[in-house]
Amino acid sequence: MTALITGAGRGIGKRLAIGFARAGITVGLLGRHQGELDVTRLEIEDAGGTAHRLRADVRDFEQMAAAVDRMNAIRGAIDILIANAAVLGPVGPFSHQHAKDWKDVFDTNVIGVMNSCRAVLPQMVHRRHGKILAIVDNCASHARPHFAPYAASKAAVVRFAESLAEEVRDHNIQVNCIAPGNAYTSMTDEILEADERAGSREIEEAEKTRLTGGIAPDKQTQLALFLASDRSNHLTGKLIHVTDDWKRLEQENTRADAFTLRRHLR
Repeated sequence: MTALITGAGRGIGKRLAIGFARAGITVGLLGRHQGELDVTRLEIEDAGGTAHRLRADVRDFEQMAAAVDRMNAIRGAIDILIANAAVLGPVGPFSHQHAKDWKDVFDTNVIGVMNSCRAVLPQMVHRRHGKILAIVDNCASHARPHFAPYAASKAAVVRFAESLAEEVRDHNIQVNCIAPGNAYTSMTDEILEADERAGSREIEEAEKTRLTGGIAPDKQTQLALFLASDRSNHLTGKLIHVTDDWKRLEQENTRADAFTLRRHLR
């Protein structure tokens, strides 16, 4: 089995890449920074896993298509896409932000997800098999003041994923979103550096995450592996938080509007 993970050089993407490799899945590590990808690949290979570095920018569809072609040539068809690459963007009051700030965020966080899906979908449709996971954030379903561009982009990704899930349902392709919870990443440092522009609640939460590390990587990986497996073939178009009681979903059917952007859980 082969997975392509965007933004795999650091943060959540790196965590999932290492976790998937430990589970015996061959991982394609995609990102813009060669040094970060090399470090992730070495960590995986030192632990006995298999990983391939694919340097590309998710904002550029031609680069994404070329990266998918390279992965296909190396390992064959891609079974799983984890669209993780994202930027935090400007932090602070909306009145201080500019159109370019929003465009930069949406180019990576939304167009990047779209490009990634477009690049892998043809082979998934042809094989009638595929799993697409988009990594979002709690703010996709809740307001996040001082982070409006980021929150809006993540909500857009969820609605895109829900729509795409319905389009490809009959091709046996499942599309879901994961909110992995707080984890200590470079975004945590960006929030702390923003200081009062982020707001006191965000600073308090970021400081706590820096001290504790946030949600354990194993919990995030377990949810992602479940949604990437045949055990979740009955689930598509869902937004699942790592803190949800998601294990029961393996045995239970849910209402069509459950675990969606509107967050109906019953």
